[in-house]
Amino acid sequence: MTNLFNPVKLGLENMDMLHKALGSPMDQPNISVVHIAGSNGKGSVALKTANTLQLFNYKVGLFVSPHISSFRERIQINGQPISEGQVEQYLQEIFDICERDNIPATFFEITTALAFHIFAREGVEVVVLETGLGGRLDATNVIQSPALSVITSIGLEHTRILGDTIEKIALEKGGIMKEGCQVLVGENVPLEVMEQCGREKKVSGIFQCHDVLGAEEEPTLVTGTKETFEDYDAENSRIASAALILLQFHLTQQKIDNGGEFKLILPAEIEEGVKIRPPCRFEEMDVPTTITKDDGTKIQKIVRVILDVAHNPQAMDYLIAKLRSNYPTNSSNQRIVVGMSADKDLTYCTDILLNHVSHHPDKLHLVEASHPRAASISSILEANPNLVESHYDTPGKEELNENGRDVSSVSKQVRSALKLAAMNDELLVICGSVFIMADAREELGIVEARDSTVIAEVAGAGLRNSQENFGDEKK
Repeated sequence: MTNLFNPVKLGLENMDMLHKALGSPMDQPNISVVHIAGSNGKGSVALKTANTLQLFNYKVGLFVSPHISSFRERIQINGQPISEGQVEQYLQEIFDICERDNIPATFFEITTALAFHIFAREGVEVVVLETGLGGRLDATNVIQSPALSVITSIGLEHTRILGDTIEKIALEKGGIMKEGCQVLVGENVPLEVMEQCGREKKVSGIFQCHDVLGAEEEPTLVTGTKETFEDYDAENSRIASAALILLQFHLTQQKIDNGGEFKLILPAEIEEGVKIRPPCRFEEMDVPTTITKDDGTKIQKIVRVILDVAHNPQAMDYLIAKLRSNYPTNSSNQRIVVGMSADKDLTYCTDILLNHVSHHPDKLHLVEASHPRAASISSILEANPNLVESHYDTPGKEELNENGRDVSSVSKQVRSALKLAAMNDELLVICGSVFIMADAREELGIVEARDSTVIAEVAGAGLRNSQENFGDEKK
């Protein structure tokens, strides 16, 4: 018995039962766990950390969410998504446990348990875990003794669930700290709140990057019109580098205890490992696009496209600054496709985009994903009536899916924006919720792994691009 198709509800009761029924695999002494939380950057830091460890012959399990195009991206071993065969085999075992023990597990809880089960069965040495939402009551937080806890940044997000202030959200994310564990926090967190959490949890130490790496001589800066930001990728690389240095003392002791050989990872080698970047994080590409001229002749033009999952005010501010820094030409030569999640600050995020295109709403294309968490076109327009002259679709009822969503919204508007960008020699930016990215990437002609119908239906609540649905209830 599962609660697979219903929203995520924060709380550890289901996950505790599942983890114990699996034999508490993440608490085994032969597996080291790195637990990462944060408003922004946690997925990037997780990937950079896992990639570097893999380069030095550790067998590494990586658990991240949400995915872009395939459910299997969430659970990776040595940089490769798990196979469909592994999903089918191990997922059935999870379902059997839920049925036997009457555990009403949700989508995210089942996915987390699946990752834990596969990592243990496949003999990984290090597991890098990204939290799904918050920290304290997140399903990943059933682990008892992580080798290292990392909190990358704190911003206003999921305020109906995590709290309406930076301090409240920081306390929730600080809930991943465990007694005797080392903790690394990024620069964009309220340090006093983290230190309070650390004292209450009796951690062994709280570190910032400069405590581990020394002072940063020349931070990489991104300059917008009003603000200057530290480059997020550089910041994430620095956090991952500090995490690896703190972690390797634990890993060395683990190797000694298990009678294995160990190798210290040198700074230059860490620098190479953390260069990797996840998709859709200011991902730049050139897309050939065919357009028809006024005389009927067809020509092919190259459109520069940027994909970015900026999904909250902090990330959206940075995206705009990055665009202004990397592409300092007139912003009227840029066209934007945007889709958001319903729980975000729609007014702020769309206002900053409208301002970026010099208040020309015809430069914006509004889309809605098929996921129930996605903001509908009507809710975006209600939040910001200035967008009424933007590009968007108004389908009839017969064109909507069971969730009342236009499943072709993203592909249609990306196709339209791509042609307009080609005709007008514009830069095309596709941003916002991760829920829109699979359809956008497919429309751009990107070929990548996708799930079979069976996996999509079983693992994804019947949604084409399966993702968890976070409820609004806070326990």
